[in-house]
Amino acid sequence: MKKERTSQPNLKGTFVSVMAVGFVIIVMWVSVYFLYINRL
Repeated sequence: MKKERTSQPNLKGTFVSVMAVGFVIIVMWVSVYFLYINRL
């Protein structure tokens, strides 16, 4: 099996996109949490 060097940047891009999506989800959860705390 040949080791492809073209898979490395694609893997890094996928990791960056996953981190970006996770960051957006965390920001949404934190904003909803603070909104809930302020409503109490």
